[in-house]
Amino acid sequence: MSPSPEKSISVANFPAVRNRPRGHRGSCGCVQLATTACIVVNVIYMLVLFVFSKQLHSPLRKRAFSFDSSVFHFPEEAFRLDYEQMEEEFKVFVYPDGDPETYFHTPRKLTGKYASEGYFFKNIRESRFVTEDPRRAHLFFLPISCHKMRGRGLTNEHMIDEVKKYVEYVKFEYPYWNRTLGADHFFVTCHDIGVKATKGVPHLMKNSIRVVCSSRYDDDDYIPHKDVTLPQVQLPFFHPPGGNDFKNRNTLAFWAGRSDSRLKDDLTAMWDNDTELDIQNNRIDFRATGHLVFMERLYKSKFCLCPHGPIGSSRISDSIHFGCVPVIMSNYYDLPFNDVLDWRKFSVILKETDVYLLKDILRSISEKHFMILNQNLVKIQKHFNWNTPPVRLDAFHMVMYELWRRRHLIRSARNSKTMEEIEVIRKRLFRSA
Repeated sequence: MSPSPEKSISVANFPAVRNRPRGHRGSCGCVQLATTACIVVNVIYMLVLFVFSKQLHSPLRKRAFSFDSSVFHFPEEAFRLDYEQMEEEFKVFVYPDGDPETYFHTPRKLTGKYASEGYFFKNIRESRFVTEDPRRAHLFFLPISCHKMRGRGLTNEHMIDEVKKYVEYVKFEYPYWNRTLGADHFFVTCHDIGVKATKGVPHLMKNSIRVVCSSRYDDDDYIPHKDVTLPQVQLPFFHPPGGNDFKNRNTLAFWAGRSDSRLKDDLTAMWDNDTELDIQNNRIDFRATGHLVFMERLYKSKFCLCPHGPIGSSRISDSIHFGCVPVIMSNYYDLPFNDVLDWRKFSVILKETDVYLLKDILRSISEKHFMILNQNLVKIQKHFNWNTPPVRLDAFHMVMYELWRRRHLIRSARNSKTMEEIEVIRKRLFRSA
């Protein structure tokens, strides 16, 4: 808790001074021993108190200790400065493509639920982050598009072989992979097929940074703080973003989808016929009504339920775009930009077992609290937009910022690898001697 700015700083507030024995002969407080040295010490002591008091009462100190209503975990000013440094310094070397029929070679359609992957591939090549000199690179990008492999009808085994061949090609043609065993390399995929296709290269899974939409860490694949969550956005949006429209949101909560998990089954069984919760168990026929009906429900609902499922989903990003406060229902899920954005400022995060108390939990959220969540939701909408060309602070730049924050770990990995190599050389020299 921050010290109250109204409290004055006095010597009596410090126990070391208050309890000092008055008659102790070694004390500088004794008048009898007031030498020049003691006077200097007392002057310095009072100057320290004065500076300390000024720090407590300075505007900067108040800002550091005051409640931060920002949507970031840390002060917004710190984020801004670090973000600007990233824009100036961050460099990525993009390896050349492999077989044009197998790997990403030309931009595919930037639509559908895998548009995030397509946007990233396109944006990285057109961005200021790319360097032609790998010696300047902080990270190395492996342009593997397993989604395109799947489109060609390759089996999982065939895709794994193709990925192995490409990594072997990178290791043979360039010296950078072997420095860290791939720890300063990353690849991007927004499909579970892409994750499966990379499992055949252990160092690619365990060491390299995986930028993926399926960011569940209840299995042995996704590693928090190493891997990065790619926000899955189903584009294009045909309607403008929502938010700050409290009076139009009359439905307490909305969800529509397929029951492909135990949680969704429980959600449907518990609340299917409720009058305040609009639960649509696969009952919206997009072919008959189009997406308009679905979008109207997003506009009219206060909360949008985002239950955990077996594969990635654009439901969270849809909720954010339409100004419907997302209710995250998952025990093991790494939210996009989770170490940068404070999700509790603009969403509701529940455990999966809370499905039975869902209505009571949402009704207990006051109108004032909901308005704050909704207003903060509007603040972060720009961070989930994909653009071409990319725009500052959009989804592409936020992913790049997450990669930038991991460069410190990469530096440590490089140093440890270098030390290992030095130790190997030392042992060889010792044996030869």
